[in-house]
Amino acid sequence: MSGPVTRGCRGCGSTTLHRVLDLGKMPAADDFPARETVADTVHPLAMDLCADCGLAQLAEDDTVTAEPRGVEPQALRDQAADALHRVAAAGRLSGRTVREFGSPHGGSWLPLLAERGFTETAGPADVVIDCFGIMHEPDQRAAFAARAAATAPGGVLLLQFHSLHAIVSQGQWNALRHGHFAYYSLAALRHLLEDAGMSLATAWEFELYGGTILVAAVHAPAVADETITRIIEAEASVTHPETVRRLQRDADRQARLLRSWLDHEKATGRRVYAYGAASRAVALFHLAGLDATVLTAVADASPAKQGRRMPGSDVPIVSPAELVAAQPDLVLLTLPDLLPEVRSRWPELEGRWVVDPPECP
Repeated sequence: MSGPVTRGCRGCGSTTLHRVLDLGKMPAADDFPARETVADTVHPLAMDLCADCGLAQLAEDDTVTAEPRGVEPQALRDQAADALHRVAAAGRLSGRTVREFGSPHGGSWLPLLAERGFTETAGPADVVIDCFGIMHEPDQRAAFAARAAATAPGGVLLLQFHSLHAIVSQGQWNALRHGHFAYYSLAALRHLLEDAGMSLATAWEFELYGGTILVAAVHAPAVADETITRIIEAEASVTHPETVRRLQRDADRQARLLRSWLDHEKATGRRVYAYGAASRAVALFHLAGLDATVLTAVADASPAKQGRRMPGSDVPIVSPAELVAAQPDLVLLTLPDLLPEVRSRWPELEGRWVVDPPECP
């Protein structure tokens, strides 16, 4: 993993790319097969870091499946309302037209903006929204150019992303997945915006997913404010390949710990289910070698996933109602941000939620 990879950067075109995480061959995280099927195709899954612009990116992707659209969690809806409140308070929410670049993760900011008097348009808009959408674009340079073109001359582009700094510092290695082509530090994002003729005006930080950032970008030259300067300084370490390579160690450790814990629970006679058939759980389950003998099922609120199975395993996906009816001994929560929501919605499962499996003797 130490040598450069000869492939053009998705953002700047540089061929000086360093392999920082390699998970080998994995099932496609956006393809939830029918339960009765038994074979899965696997695909290379690795992350490269550009030595020139600092963009972390999916090395290659030969998958062709379309991700079932997820059900927007309450945490994401609450964060959207909070974000727009902060943007408006900062004087960055002006004009009357809006355009949104969507995301397969579900949800939209358009209803919230309609309440504030904005009207959706297909042309250049006063406010352009991209919440976790741009990472799904293979050609990052073209994607940023498209969003810049969609932003009116005096308008603002509001773009939210999962911070690479959070991913690395918290060991969130399974943020890497097929169909997610870019993982941004704020410095790398600034390069991409500048290449598209836009500049960073300000930024806001949120705890969602362990650390997300919302930026406001404009066409006119802007001086970076203290928030942007502080974030870029704090993120300096993730420009170094050796720092980002810590994700490899984290992946191996988490997979080993999860399998050990599930084996221990099985040996003691406890039934373990999971909640959240999330794309980021696919790599973890596959790396840990999970099957239905140690993890009975995964519940998910998305009807598109129910009745199917987790890619690369025989673990079935069931509805939340089936989860509650099964009365499992423990429920592994694959998305920690959902804990307040699931505890409130299903009080019958109180005391059974597990976010971080413990070390087993």
